[in-house]
Amino acid sequence: MLAVRRQELTQPSRDWNMAETPTLTSRVPYLFRGMYEWIVDNEQTPYVVANADFEGVSIPDGYAVDNRIIFNISHLAVEDLDMSNTAITFAARFSGVAEQIYLPMRAILGIYAKESGEGMIFASEQIEAEKEDKEPPPGGGKPNLHIVK
Repeated sequence: MLAVRRQELTQPSRDWNMAETPTLTSRVPYLFRGMYEWIVDNEQTPYVVANADFEGVSIPDGYAVDNRIIFNISHLAVEDLDMSNTAITFAARFSGVAEQIYLPMRAILGIYAKESGEGMIFASEQIEAEKEDKEPPPGGGKPNLHIVK
């Protein structure tokens, strides 16, 4: 049995610098896979919503509406579904023609169950914020302050 003192659980290690924040990966792939499993476990049909204009998206022409595309990604509708941390890929038929679909994870806007509407939306603002975190701020990163009276 391992005994741990209460102080060790409540106080950070002396070696750990609280000013250093680790770089975290996106939550979207993990939340997406979890929601997909929940939808399927509840015998509902998972649909994915993606930004059709996002760089790297590979979809058949003519199916996007308002820069969005929705796919039924149930096991009956697609083949070879792969949900990695970077992309969702699968094969599907459109008007009888087999197509390979590639959706970068950053293009994913949400997932929901067709029957109940339950799901999760990944706000485009959230995705853009993650993108901006990796880009340097314009103007050299200097703060822009104004006096308000």
